[in-house]
Amino acid sequence: MPKLREGIIAALWTPTDEKGRLRVRDMENNLRFICGKNVDGIMALGSTGEFLHLDVTQRKQLLELAVANAGTVPVIANISDIRPAIVADLGRFAGGIGVTAVALLTPYFYPVAQADLVEFFVRAGEAVNLPLFLYNFPERTGNRIELETVAAVADRLPLVGIKQSGAGFEYHRELVALGREKNFVVLTGADTRIPEAMAMGVTGCVSGLANAVPDLVVEIFNATKAGKKSDVAAERMRTVGTLVERLEFPLNVAAAMEARGLPVGYPKSMVSPSTKTRHHQLVLDLRQLFEEWKLI
Repeated sequence: MPKLREGIIAALWTPTDEKGRLRVRDMENNLRFICGKNVDGIMALGSTGEFLHLDVTQRKQLLELAVANAGTVPVIANISDIRPAIVADLGRFAGGIGVTAVALLTPYFYPVAQADLVEFFVRAGEAVNLPLFLYNFPERTGNRIELETVAAVADRLPLVGIKQSGAGFEYHRELVALGREKNFVVLTGADTRIPEAMAMGVTGCVSGLANAVPDLVVEIFNATKAGKKSDVAAERMRTVGTLVERLEFPLNVAAAMEARGLPVGYPKSMVSPSTKTRHHQLVLDLRQLFEEWKLI
């Protein structure tokens, strides 16, 4: 399979300082850690990366850092924005610095007709001229990408795949069936359910927890692809998944990274004292596990 059509793609966390500026050295450190664990790709500016908190200049800076520090690991740029001009600008910039593919959420906040989503995706794809992943996350955007919309886009563009995130786990099955007909792949965002998703025909995972435990998610994917079980890694991943549910996404990803000894920077939004307490306790609990598992 060509690059980024299968495997574990780490959904990159974005460390920023107390003023919201990118922490370059921390980003470089985290990229070295992730890429050293044999992930198959990086997604920059995704939901885990909190792209909504970054202005366009920062997004471009982050993409440059990702490409420069990922080595031979290919990078997907999430170029999502409610403004088509920004989508096109980010896409053209991504193509100019060597990004391998782009991903695109639906516009958010306002309801959008499915026919209008088709035009949004097609116009973006034509402007960008890079391999395109649709990115379905209706719980975040308020707009679901329906099957007929995916099919219509695939008929008009060389669609490489779709990332399915959120609560609609069974939707993977329908997307896989359509992908076999239209020649695109399906990636899951459910990094604690990789074997289940792959049993449906999903070919890979865009994983937020791969920032903290890339070794576990890579082991699970490789074992499942080979038709083997990875009981220990799978159980550990379920344990991590259960623990991080105690804190809201994506702060829970940052807590898991911190427990692993990785730099995460400052929160990008306001955090209450009670949330800081929950975050601290989650870090302690995860660190104890990681020590038991000899991950630190």
